[in-house]
Amino acid sequence: MCLMQKILKVFDWKTYIFTVIAVITFSNILVELFGQTIPNVFMTFFRNVSEAVILATVFLFAVTWLLKARPHNRPKKYNIVVFDVFGKKSQIDGVRTEFKTHDVAWSFMKQYKIAYPLFNFALVSKHQKQDRPTIFKYI
Repeated sequence: MCLMQKILKVFDWKTYIFTVIAVITFSNILVELFGQTIPNVFMTFFRNVSEAVILATVFLFAVTWLLKARPHNRPKKYNIVVFDVFGKKSQIDGVRTEFKTHDVAWSFMKQYKIAYPLFNFALVSKHQKQDRPTIFKYI
């Protein structure tokens, strides 16, 4: 008997078959684990996290909108105060100084600034809780 035949007798073909089957089974388990199981766990986690982030963003937007949309206590009367070049209060004949809305008062104030460039104008209103008037705009 030659050496090769002795080696083949020692290592029977059944040993190789069991080794090949074990390697194929282990590789199949690894493919299943890394190909489907682990990615599915991560995808489920990130899908749930993305739903939570979207829900939190919607809730935060709704809260900020509700806080911003609450009714404000706006003044019911606006006045225009006229200042001369030295910064002292003065009066100009024919100038309307009392208004009910902010936009109308601001529009008149811009026209007065064009008509009387040496004077400055302040848009003021007095709140109930304050003893001094509040200046909204000054040109």
